[in-house]
Amino acid sequence: MSTAPLPESNDASESSEAADPHDVPGAAEAEASPGEGLTPDENGSAPSSVIAQFDQYVIPNYGRFPVTLVRGSGSHVWDEQGNEYLDLFPGWGCNLLGHCPPEVVQAVQQQVEQLIHVPNTWYTEAQGQWAAALSQRSFGGQAFFCNSGAEANEAAIKLARLHTPEERYKIITFEGGFHGRTLATTTATAQPKYHAGLGPLMAGFNYVPFGDLDAVAAAIDETTAAILVEPVQGEGGVRIPPEGFLAGLRALADEHEALLIFDEVQTGCGRTGHWFGYQHFGVTPDIITLAKSLCGGIAGGAMLTTAEIAGSLRPGMHASTFGGNPIAAVAGIAVLQTIEEQNLLQRVTALEQLFRERLEQLQHKCEHVSEVRTLGLMIGVELTHPAGHFVQACMERGLLINCTQETVIRLLPAMTLSDELAHQGCDILCDVIGASS
Repeated sequence: MSTAPLPESNDASESSEAADPHDVPGAAEAEASPGEGLTPDENGSAPSSVIAQFDQYVIPNYGRFPVTLVRGSGSHVWDEQGNEYLDLFPGWGCNLLGHCPPEVVQAVQQQVEQLIHVPNTWYTEAQGQWAAALSQRSFGGQAFFCNSGAEANEAAIKLARLHTPEERYKIITFEGGFHGRTLATTTATAQPKYHAGLGPLMAGFNYVPFGDLDAVAAAIDETTAAILVEPVQGEGGVRIPPEGFLAGLRALADEHEALLIFDEVQTGCGRTGHWFGYQHFGVTPDIITLAKSLCGGIAGGAMLTTAEIAGSLRPGMHASTFGGNPIAAVAGIAVLQTIEEQNLLQRVTALEQLFRERLEQLQHKCEHVSEVRTLGLMIGVELTHPAGHFVQACMERGLLINCTQETVIRLLPAMTLSDELAHQGCDILCDVIGASS
């Protein structure tokens, strides 16, 4: 093994989003290609042979800028023309340690020379160590490994139905939430724009407003198996729950013998300044789902649950061919080690304060900024009008950000970001938004 087991954490007491051009990183809020209207002089990258090859051979289900990225390091990426970009939305939230973190690169390089893949009918050292490390930093349960957030949520949906009586099959989810792109997780996503043309959708999901405990109580009946919620809605616009909401969900789930599932695909693995988002709120779920930053940019997903509930996912009922493979496992271990050894949870708190101060200053100066929302390095800037063109303008200035829900500028910066680069990014963002006042 190239990576030693992690020491037990002191915090042990304690979810491929949109292909929609509206939500592509850096995309304008328009149905047209996000690069439409840009000339080579404006964005620094002329259409290349790479783009021509995509046009011929790759299904065009993503809106893309006419830029070919070729290299990344830390919080920067470079295109084939040599242009440098400061990336405050690296890997759509997957690159929490920045691009190509050395510790993850080294772990993967060493592992790929030893063992790339074996099926889960065999034991591998790294997968067991990874599961133990996640368990020790969460609520002490067991892990199922997969490849993405959607897969992790699929596993949670199956487990909820398997663990509860057969007549209990319905799952309550929340308006504005996002849980994945498979048919079940698309159905779980209570946003009609993602359902168009896909009917009939999977049965068994009830939608209620985020933050409304009375609506949840009214939706629960004898067929309810679980409540599925993001502790903070990410794609929904960095929506932080009202005080007491998650605790109220826990109480309702306990009262009705339903499971409480937290989709921590975005909030997990240190993004909020704790190992897991639920630790901010003092509310422990029965199941949590993880992906994105879990492996530092390598594809990986996980579902964590208690040993009692885990037994319901019996052999033959669920599987993932590549889940927990040796490469993902050593990457996942390296991520946890790096965060711990470099005290990066504390760094998240410091960076949050920096971004909040800068963006609240912008809010006071700019009438178009209606609200700034942050939890750790989940950052949302709500504008009073569509914001997609700001994303385009920032890219032209060498800054990569995201727009979601049409009016929210979203940042998911790396926890390794320096103060200097954070201020540089805020300077550009504030100039671009402020110029519209």
